[in-house]
Amino acid sequence: MTSVIERLRGDGPKFSIEFFPPRDTADEAVLWKAIRELEPYDPAYMSITYGAGGSSRDGTVRSIARVATETTLVPMAHLTAVNHSVAELRNVIGWYASVGVRNILALRGDPPGDVYGEWIPHPEGLTYAEELVQLVRELGDFCVGVSAYTYGHPRSSDLESDTKYLVRKLRAGADFAIAQLFHDPEDFLRLRDRVAATGCDVPVLPGVMPLTTMRTLQTTIKLSGAPAPRKVLDRLEPLADDPKAFRAAGIDVTTELCEKLLAEGVPNLHFYTFNRSKATREVIARLGLVPARA
Repeated sequence: MTSVIERLRGDGPKFSIEFFPPRDTADEAVLWKAIRELEPYDPAYMSITYGAGGSSRDGTVRSIARVATETTLVPMAHLTAVNHSVAELRNVIGWYASVGVRNILALRGDPPGDVYGEWIPHPEGLTYAEELVQLVRELGDFCVGVSAYTYGHPRSSDLESDTKYLVRKLRAGADFAIAQLFHDPEDFLRLRDRVAATGCDVPVLPGVMPLTTMRTLQTTIKLSGAPAPRKVLDRLEPLADDPKAFRAAGIDVTTELCEKLLAEGVPNLHFYTFNRSKATREVIARLGLVPARA
């Protein structure tokens, strides 16, 4: 199984895609339609998230197993420490290995129901993401990723301490980090520079959500933990009652953000798809990232 880090070392910029695990048969059909539509575009890797407390564990494992055995895609599975004992985590990691998945995004995870709620570790579990990174490393030849926060983790007191803890995760054995949502390419580039200034050369990749509706814009603001720039709001808010015009302008804004990142040497763009492929396909086509055979 090819690793994420091997894919990132190839020539030229690339992109990757992220999906949610299906909740039912209808969801599964939607997910697989998107997977099949994006497969010819040869993303560097694809990932499927893992619900809080393992709520979607079975769907994630089943879907990742199908990707590993039925497609040409390089799969990466998410794994969180929420509500899991170390024994349960070992079991899930073993399941991933058994279906041929060797790329894992190791996350501490957020408290179920409230990302800002009190973190209560499982009495037989782990407390920090760096511990999960170490556990995954101990159990096999895995390529391991972690999360990063462009504006700092909600529980971090300042960007300096947030960078310190991110670098600790990376030095615990992570091969790369994926930054959560942001609004301005300069914000992400400052995060990348903060990590590099510590002497850590592990790649940090940007997470991007195509802005197709007012809801996706609001979701981006909520998940990033920071307000959107006035220049973005001035372009998009006047179009709130015109879905077609909003979508066109939103795709323009997303494409421009990605163009600036690529111009700064970012090796990979990680797209959050909401289990749909059209917007991502439009953006990567505009960026010239579509392989000739697609």
